[in-house]
Amino acid sequence: MLRFPGQGPSNPDDVVIGPLDLAARVDEALAVQAVAFGLGADEVAVRRQIVLRHLTQPGARALGATTPDGRLVGFVYGMPNDRSHWWSTVVEPYLRAQGHEGWLDDSFVITELHVHPHYQNRGIGRSLITGITDGAAQPRSILSAIDTRSPARGLYRSLGYQDLARRVLFPSAPKPYAVMGAPLPLRRR
Repeated sequence: MLRFPGQGPSNPDDVVIGPLDLAARVDEALAVQAVAFGLGADEVAVRRQIVLRHLTQPGARALGATTPDGRLVGFVYGMPNDRSHWWSTVVEPYLRAQGHEGWLDDSFVITELHVHPHYQNRGIGRSLITGITDGAAQPRSILSAIDTRSPARGLYRSLGYQDLARRVLFPSAPKPYAVMGAPLPLRRR
């Protein structure tokens, strides 16, 4: 477990990073995602079913960031990539067009990473993603992020992720995404 102290030893903003039973805390995690990503209730309901389905996949695991009172303020989950999964089938033609189709094999996918806006810029997202990839058996990691300049993309780049394909269009997503990949272990800064 990693500890991120607030302003003092008894500060209620202290955050601990550790294993997360995401199935048991899916509604709390999705509440964080809804605030961080601007999701409405209908989108959260759909994502709830997706998360619970993902957690049945072999090798799926999650980490959470919690306050001393047990409130979840951030989470990450991922799994070994499987080319038959929906995400892989959508991104594969984009990766193939760029000569990066091989990244779909023997990779650990960061499926979701979200930190509540009040807890961002404290190193929590960095610790969540490095913590979950440190336990991966695969030699590399892949993920998708909205294809724009953003703090999230800046974080991923600082960890060694590079663009593998850009302007990736997911059905029903209003904005294009970038698929990024990095060798493991991730760079530390």
